[in-house]
Amino acid sequence: MGSGDRRRPGAVTVVCGLLLVVLYACGGATVERGGDGAPGAGAGTGGASRGTAAAGLPDVGDRMRNRIPAVSGQVLAVYGDGKDSANSTVVLFARSDGGWERVRSWRGHNGKKGWTVRHRAGDNRSPVGVFTLTDAGGVLADPGTRLPYTRSAAFAAPRSWARSHWHDFDYVIAIDYNRVKGAPPNDPTRPQGEDKGGGIWLHLDHGSGTSACVGLSRTAMEYLLRTLDPARHPVVVMGDRDALRA
Repeated sequence: MGSGDRRRPGAVTVVCGLLLVVLYACGGATVERGGDGAPGAGAGTGGASRGTAAAGLPDVGDRMRNRIPAVSGQVLAVYGDGKDSANSTVVLFARSDGGWERVRSWRGHNGKKGWTVRHRAGDNRSPVGVFTLTDAGGVLADPGTRLPYTRSAAFAAPRSWARSHWHDFDYVIAIDYNRVKGAPPNDPTRPQGEDKGGGIWLHLDHGSGTSACVGLSRTAMEYLLRTLDPARHPVVVMGDRDALRA
């Protein structure tokens, strides 16, 4: 596993070269672990488009919307096509005076078996819920993110995986789901226990469903890394459309 560096805006670099971790990551491998599926903010073919501000988030019901922290100014909504579908639409919203404004959207992939509100390690379903986004990293150099970024060869997907998955973790954004906020995305600590998994990320898409993460195009990931702002307390609202409307 390679050495890495940890960068925070306005802070010194913290060397993370001694991190000895197992790569619990998405990409269809059975080593990936998920979270507990309980909705809550943090424990935790795309194209540009802009619309008029709306009072609420489209197709997100009160139950989910009420879990978004009042301080959050950015919401990444992942609308799964169906409970058992691996396909999703990902939309970035920004809070404005009139409500939430659609900023940009992309097609993506979620867990290969769809979604669940009771995620367990190895079930190949993405967790439904609202989670904070606080940390990023990857194999490649920081593209200009405001999030703390850890660059390390330790993120690299094993070469025993299909070639289409080798670049999944060039860029990742950790979804704060059974993990320690403020730690690198590949930190193995699981506060709620190993059975509830962890290591659920936004990462590069390989063209099909993941173990539990959300896959997006390189263009989308670069855009999100440069746009998500810790000062605006970004969160992800994710689930199949029926679950999000409930």
